[in-house]
Amino acid sequence: MGIFGSRGSTATRTRAATGDLHLDHVTKAFGDNVVVDDLELVVPRGSFFALLGPSGCGKTTTLRMIAGLEQPTKGRVLIGETDLTGTRPYERPVNTVFQSYALFPHLTVRDNVAFGPRRRGVKDAHEQADDALRLVQMDHLAGRKPGQLSGGQQQRVALARAIVNQPEVLLLDEPLGALDLKLRREMQLELKRIQTEVGLTFVHVTHDQEEAMTMADTVAVMNGGRIEQMGHPEALYDLPRTAFVANFVGRSNLGAAQVTGRDGDAIVADVAGTTVRIPAARAAVTQGEILFGVRPEKVRILEERPEHGGNDLAATVLDVSFTGVATEYLVQTASGARWNVHEQNLDVERNTIRPGDTVWLAWNSAHAFAVPRPESS
Repeated sequence: MGIFGSRGSTATRTRAATGDLHLDHVTKAFGDNVVVDDLELVVPRGSFFALLGPSGCGKTTTLRMIAGLEQPTKGRVLIGETDLTGTRPYERPVNTVFQSYALFPHLTVRDNVAFGPRRRGVKDAHEQADDALRLVQMDHLAGRKPGQLSGGQQQRVALARAIVNQPEVLLLDEPLGALDLKLRREMQLELKRIQTEVGLTFVHVTHDQEEAMTMADTVAVMNGGRIEQMGHPEALYDLPRTAFVANFVGRSNLGAAQVTGRDGDAIVADVAGTTVRIPAARAAVTQGEILFGVRPEKVRILEERPEHGGNDLAATVLDVSFTGVATEYLVQTASGARWNVHEQNLDVERNTIRPGDTVWLAWNSAHAFAVPRPESS
């Protein structure tokens, strides 16, 4: 068989791949710069998976390697038992929805969505396009051109154009970044609905933790080319295992602490002269120097020290911000650490706490956690 026949045979086999997406110890380096470092990852078939992290963490490069737009320096990309490493984008059962949408401006919405099936010689391309447009609730605008659509409508058309190709894996590269806040939140719910309905594997790359937590079944938090922590969104938020995850997924109050002993199922630590207790099951490290943490909404702010003692800190109020549903306090503890406190506005009476006031911070020890103290801390 000649070279073209061999390539055609390979493309047919790889495009038919099904199963879980597996990154097998994938590394990507550009010269001496290692962008993705020995990434081992399995995305179950039919799940909504999010890669979350700041700019430069390696998440977009990871997505490009799945798509075939970049090749790994080391490691393999597989779907099921089929190794896709080295194959080109069109040889993979993968489609990508980009932030820019990349719609053809001279074609109607219907023809944009039908473009892929028509190129593959599908006889009922327009019927398939109509089905995809109904799925994203855009069939009533099938005759319009992209320039006549809003940003959110164009995003839906781009999604339909990818779904109509029936990929095994759909990649979403910051797809909501160009939308305003209200529309972005609406589309978060829509994307989850669509993914549930079609049952495809979605891999969503974003730096927005709200997006990731709203839509994904599983979130992997990336930092420096590696996955810091992976799990269900609720688990990542409630029980971070590193200082980076604690600060990137939501906000956390973190303070340097020294473990001083055990008390049953809890570890006991000293935080700037105050004794605190942390359930051992909620501590990623149980001895030596640690970072003690508690989420802002789990902290109560009081004008007098609570009678029970323990798990409380004296602080000075630096700022008070009314945000409608809650009041946010910025306070400074005796050690100099700054904490945030979010208090829901449930009472009719307006809060009397003002900047400059001395207050006490208290929390339930069941909400505390401990993570390793970074070497630079």
